[in-house]
Amino acid sequence: MKSTVRFQLSVMMFLNFFIWGGWFVTLGTFLNKNLQASGTEGASVFSTQSWGAIIAPFIIGLIADRYFNAEKILGVLHLAGAVLMYQMYGADNMSSFYPYVLLYMIAYMPTLALVNSVSFNQMTDPEKEFSSIRVLGTIGWIVAGLAISYVFHWDSKESTEAGLLKNTFLMSSIASLLLGIFSFTLPKTPPKKSTGEKVSLNEMLGLNALKLLKDKNFAIFFVSSVLICIPLAFYYQNANAFLSNVGMENPTGKMTLGQISEVLFLLLLPVFFKKYGFKKTILVGMLAWALRYALFAYGNAGSLSFMLIIGIALHGICYDFFFVSGQIYTNARAGEKYKSAAQGLITLATYGVGMLIGFWVAGLITDHYKSADGVFDYKMIWLIPSGIALAVFLIFAAAFKDEKKGAGVQV
Repeated sequence: MKSTVRFQLSVMMFLNFFIWGGWFVTLGTFLNKNLQASGTEGASVFSTQSWGAIIAPFIIGLIADRYFNAEKILGVLHLAGAVLMYQMYGADNMSSFYPYVLLYMIAYMPTLALVNSVSFNQMTDPEKEFSSIRVLGTIGWIVAGLAISYVFHWDSKESTEAGLLKNTFLMSSIASLLLGIFSFTLPKTPPKKSTGEKVSLNEMLGLNALKLLKDKNFAIFFVSSVLICIPLAFYYQNANAFLSNVGMENPTGKMTLGQISEVLFLLLLPVFFKKYGFKKTILVGMLAWALRYALFAYGNAGSLSFMLIIGIALHGICYDFFFVSGQIYTNARAGEKYKSAAQGLITLATYGVGMLIGFWVAGLITDHYKSADGVFDYKMIWLIPSGIALAVFLIFAAAFKDEKKGAGVQV
């Protein structure tokens, strides 16, 4: 790969995730402080990510794969996103904010697949080249969080009370505008299918891979993937607001420890996976979810702040050991014929259906443990998803059977 192309792809990946990390991490705090949203109202906002994930395959399958170059669609979506994000910056109530965030997530979620398509199209050996490009996305997310906490101080107590957290939307809007323009300079990535070629709903949503559910082990993994997204939703929806409310300084910056650990454990995953196999690896990931929420439940911003820091840092194990190892397992079990369909199905099940259920549950629990004077019982808010994760761990440990080596993966 030419150095100029590598630079272009790296900038693209950096900005694409800088934009997401620049507003989504602090969204819960913004909704709580700026818009005085209830738990269920907050859940409806966070659920726009799931609706975006569900709609994304239609945009990719009906438009990107058939009519226009991927880099051009990426540019158009980010230019539209810049306008929508600016409208979110100016919104001062839930009724005006929600339509814009819904439209924004419908525009943004397809970009996650598009940046991969643009990258893969330029690579001769994706297995070796992609990780070094994709890591720039994680770095972009980290830089956004550090900027919010340590450069602009928008998540400090004084700034959140003054309503300055809305500036995260302005920052992301500017970054989206830059990426929108930059996208038109990216290497050409033409459509994969001809306009006359039929595309089915099953193909777009990965439903062709449903026949894999006839395999009992894969079915157990599939259901577990949906269920583990319930505790995952609690983290996205409540973590930043929780850390801010309990008095932790620079909460957004400290939350970037999760992305740093994600990079480190991603490097360790192949070693762990090879030595212990899929079942033990994914069980460690599930157990980490239960442990991190228990640490959140009993930690504080004072003498027990180390418990909160450890809980944040466990994100690498939580995400990589479950979701990434699950993608590897899915790829191996699907075989050549259903690889793409199976990955699409898992994405739809987790980020679509699973997270949609998760945000709804998290909203109900958060409202239930909020007192009349606005004080949250965070001990119970975190112990409940910890218990859910532990239950999924026990179900998977008992139901998923170890298999002999084969099918391209040690399970």
